[in-house]
Amino acid sequence: MNEAPAFGGIEPLAKRHDRAAFTCGDEALDRYLHRQARQDHSRDIARVFVAIGRQPHVVAGYYTLSSFTIEFGELPAEQASKLPHYPRVPAALIGRLAVALDCQGQGLGGILLVDALHRIVEAGQSVASYAIVVHAKDAGAAAFYGKHGFIPFPDHPKHLFLPVATAQRLFR
Repeated sequence: MNEAPAFGGIEPLAKRHDRAAFTCGDEALDRYLHRQARQDHSRDIARVFVAIGRQPHVVAGYYTLSSFTIEFGELPAEQASKLPHYPRVPAALIGRLAVALDCQGQGLGGILLVDALHRIVEAGQSVASYAIVVHAKDAGAAAFYGKHGFIPFPDHPKHLFLPVATAQRLFR
């Protein structure tokens, strides 16, 4: 019988979090958390949020959020027809999302994604974003986002977006 996952919540990255022990199976995602995440967070390049594992301060997963823009011409025609013809459309970017190896397969990736969507929807009360963008690292990640309603950009199938209006409906 599998033990139910126990996560201690999701919070902004802080000094107390043990980043060095994190491993998700992707060297670039591990390296980012180990070496770059704190600097990006403190320099206002990206906000980094971590899921706490069963033990205090142990990082079970993380994601990053930052501002982004979409070139108007990159949107599918169906989406673009609903918007004013500005050169760029405001968006939020989920730049990275990773789950520790020992927590994979327990739904934490979906929990992290929903938390990110919620934070973006809340921020939308103060700063407008039309869409939430992700750049999937591979076909498996693209399928994960697609399962959650993200739409691929026509010319970049591993770059996907979700209209913020769709995310807002999740929290009503």
